[in-house]
Amino acid sequence: MTPPPVPLSRGEPNDDRSAASSLSHEGAVLDAVAPSSEPGSRLRDGEESPPTLDEEKTQALIEEYESEGRAQPLRGYWRYLVGALAAGLSVYALYATRNPVPAQIYRTSFLGVALVLTFLLYPLRRTGSGRLAPWDALLALAAVAVAAYPILDYQEFVRRAARPTDLDVLLGVATVLLVLEATRRTVGWILPVVAVALVAYGRWGDVLPGAYGHKGYGLDRMVGSLYISLEGLFGVPIDVAATFIILFTIYGAVLEFSGAGKFFLDVSFAAMGGKGASAGRTTTLAGFLLGTVSGSGVATTVTLGAIAWPLLKRAGYDRESGGAVLSAGGIGAILSPPTLGAAAFLIAELLGISYLDVLKMATIPTILYYLSIFLMIELDARRLEGRAVPGEVGLAVLPLGTLMKRYGYHFSSLIAIVGLMVVGFTPLTAVFYAIVLAFLLSFVRRDTALTPRRAFRALEAGALGTLSVAATCATAGVIVGIFTLTGLGLKMSDLIVDLAGGRLFPAVFLTALAVWVLGLAVPVTASYIIAAAITAPALTQLGVPEVAAHMFIFYYAVLSEVSPPTALSPFAAAAITGGNPFKTMMVTWKYTLPAFIVPFMFTLNRDDGVQLLAIGDPADVVLATLTACLAIVALVAGVGGRLLQPATWLERALLLPAAGLLLYTGPRQDAFGLALLIAAVALHLMRIRGPALRPST
Repeated sequence: MTPPPVPLSRGEPNDDRSAASSLSHEGAVLDAVAPSSEPGSRLRDGEESPPTLDEEKTQALIEEYESEGRAQPLRGYWRYLVGALAAGLSVYALYATRNPVPAQIYRTSFLGVALVLTFLLYPLRRTGSGRLAPWDALLALAAVAVAAYPILDYQEFVRRAARPTDLDVLLGVATVLLVLEATRRTVGWILPVVAVALVAYGRWGDVLPGAYGHKGYGLDRMVGSLYISLEGLFGVPIDVAATFIILFTIYGAVLEFSGAGKFFLDVSFAAMGGKGASAGRTTTLAGFLLGTVSGSGVATTVTLGAIAWPLLKRAGYDRESGGAVLSAGGIGAILSPPTLGAAAFLIAELLGISYLDVLKMATIPTILYYLSIFLMIELDARRLEGRAVPGEVGLAVLPLGTLMKRYGYHFSSLIAIVGLMVVGFTPLTAVFYAIVLAFLLSFVRRDTALTPRRAFRALEAGALGTLSVAATCATAGVIVGIFTLTGLGLKMSDLIVDLAGGRLFPAVFLTALAVWVLGLAVPVTASYIIAAAITAPALTQLGVPEVAAHMFIFYYAVLSEVSPPTALSPFAAAAITGGNPFKTMMVTWKYTLPAFIVPFMFTLNRDDGVQLLAIGDPADVVLATLTACLAIVALVAGVGGRLLQPATWLERALLLPAAGLLLYTGPRQDAFGLALLIAAVALHLMRIRGPALRPST
């Protein structure tokens, strides 16, 4: 889920440089920063502040480091056509929540409009003229044709899945090619190449010897599965994109254009106090809140970094540590309730559970993740001798109480989403009413009101933010369809089990490695879908609960954004701070270490590990959470090398195994882990207080 970045400015939300005025055809872009933070402006003590990014540079950084391609600005008639189609697609998605449309019709029409918009906005070659090339227009018309064909007589069309006509085959092949081209334009070559290789495997599998060969399928059989049925292009991935993802993207855009993004930043900067660690805490909290709106780790990192880096530098952060705080806070939002990332919706659909269940399962890992980051920030503030930053140097120009009184209603719709699901509403209904609530509450103040122009722009941005996800999900549907048709997914799962020798830890490690490698090449959503088809059966075959297996894959798919050697979020942060990208990546890895470790904890312990996913007896869940929090304290102290003062190697040697034992849920492990933690703390206290207790001579 990657809507356009949040429009931000200093001062009160939606000042003269409003969100609406900052929208381009690609979606919203950042407002320019206030004059008080222009390059070369002076701080109170005469220190020169680091330059902040203007609107153009910020947008360019997001486009460079996100996996999506770069859209072209259109002019004249084409610009109005794109706006009308995008806003219409959002309205169609909202309408479908209240008046259900048959699945085949809705998914096909949604994909058709998304393909048209993709070919209009993502050209074969960028010319900068604002005009549409003839070949892009032809591809857009072809997308209309292949989407309209199944809808015109879809009842007869779906009956031909077993015996498609020659025209069905022709248009089915054309649809697959159009989807692959749209994916190439939005997210790059790698995912389409994987899909083409798998289609070739489905067609000519009979040339492969042994267990990994198969009889081979003709084009008619493959088209029947991938184009006519709901097992391929129009399967679960595109269904999730056309329902959950677009609705949450519209919701983010409505929050964005009503000034919620600016409010979330200001309230974060006002709430964190004036101590040495305040700059880091503020940045982390702001990243969490902004990520709820943007849904993208890179976009959140760059959006936040453009404003927060001057504050971090003034507080004493070096370039690499500041970049790590920015990227760790941004990526954490995708792992956290109430919205999570796009793959979380797929978990709910694939497992047949409610989205509320997915939110519950993500709650404890989120607590552990942010506890770790805040502890790391405290340690770094002491190590770097962080300085308190005067309030007037920060971004919040209003006290916290005043901000909450004036703009606190922005939190209402976020609370409403969870509340409505708790009382029994479906996620689609909950987010629909949250959109309505956010729209109505925007009129509480004149400066946040969603006027007709702003409302139209929000609807437009909501649809445009789903284009790359729609293409990715459609291509992932092709891949999953081939896995299902040929049985390749189960064969790959058997291979993982065989390589692991039937042992759980090697299988989990291989799964993490596979998801990590996929994440280097394809977006998070596609990475999760492919890995779930290949590796989840292997884990469940070895006794891992199904929910734990899918949550493991989800976390590692998201964490690919902070994993070497690409690490898009840290690289984007380094571009802002001017730090070394590799060093920034490694410091970020230190900050996010618990996020890499916790998934192992709820998979390796088959019986009790799911307690960290809030599954089981409440008392056991609470105990598992408390011991895991102690584990995070031990882990941060061991990795960071500091308790009250710098820790010795002996103390660290006790802290790290204590963390591992406490994270591995179980009474015996907890007892041993707690004993090691107490021993480490006792040694530390005796060492640092001993000299003070000795009598002076």
